[in-house]
Amino acid sequence: MEPKQDNGNKISRKGFLRICGSVMAGGSILGVTGNLLWKMFTRPDDVFYGVDKKSVSANRSLKNTLISPYRKVSAFKVSDPIDAFDLYKDQLIVATPNNVYVYEPSGKLVNNFPVGSSVRDITVDDDHIYLLYPTRVEVYDLDGEWIRDWEACSEESDYCSLAVLSGNVFVTDAANKNICMYTTEGGFVKFIQSPAGFIVPSYSFGITHIDGVVYCSNPGRHLVESYSSEGEYITSFGKPGGAAGLFSGCCNPVYLSGTPTGEIITSEKGVPRISCYGKDGEFHGVLLDEKSLGGGHTAYEVRVWDDKLVVAGKDALSIFQYDKRLAVQTACATCGIDCPLRAGVTI
Repeated sequence: MEPKQDNGNKISRKGFLRICGSVMAGGSILGVTGNLLWKMFTRPDDVFYGVDKKSVSANRSLKNTLISPYRKVSAFKVSDPIDAFDLYKDQLIVATPNNVYVYEPSGKLVNNFPVGSSVRDITVDDDHIYLLYPTRVEVYDLDGEWIRDWEACSEESDYCSLAVLSGNVFVTDAANKNICMYTTEGGFVKFIQSPAGFIVPSYSFGITHIDGVVYCSNPGRHLVESYSSEGEYITSFGKPGGAAGLFSGCCNPVYLSGTPTGEIITSEKGVPRISCYGKDGEFHGVLLDEKSLGGGHTAYEVRVWDDKLVVAGKDALSIFQYDKRLAVQTACATCGIDCPLRAGVTI
């Protein structure tokens, strides 16, 4: 069965918001002045992340003082811009517009197969590749053979991210501001609502699972929330602000990942950075800052791979490893967790 293609090339309101990264409350694109439009693209911090000027200033000043305990040890280009990626059995599975590529850590291409455009997220579980689109889920085997797909349970859905855990698929929906829970066969189970109420001003509605617990961002509230594998709310952590350990701007964090020992890795946009938190939400430290990541304003998707961090940016995948020499100057050196990421090297 051929993969379905998304229709049309016109930019929708939702598409525009995805590019801009924020909702202009109470307005429409026709009501935005030329000056404001120009600021949206040339000075996005002022428009989208500058609500709290002190937060932005504090966040910007971090790049002049922060020492990252990680160094880039390798990187390679991907054939097309990266929409999303995952790690599975020592391979990197990368979704791009119209294709999925499978790479070895060295960057050697192992396989590729065609898919539809507008992929929002990808995850691999039990030898199955799950692709998320704005209004559907597709499932393939590792060779790229189509297995099944299903449509969103709501015509108004606008899906962002997905995770697979204990025979269920958890999908975040920016339009309906909830999490949709399906079986891996595509059967609808239930909607999951945040007790605080999800606020989703932009496409920053990340989700993952760590040690049998589902974690998702509640970006407009600057929270990371946790749920059981049955979709029952557990707890949350997070506070707004520009300083390290806080979530800045209109809507952060964007991406979530986890370590083998259960720590939570967050990735933020605006002034991009990747940070580490304990299972209880205690802030451990910034792992990669704006300078280390390569700058810009968008968040960098991140995955933990054994003792390394794999980070996606535009059309490249970069691998970072703990540097013992640098780390002695950082909070990582005093962390009491037996973290596998600190196996590291001296570069």
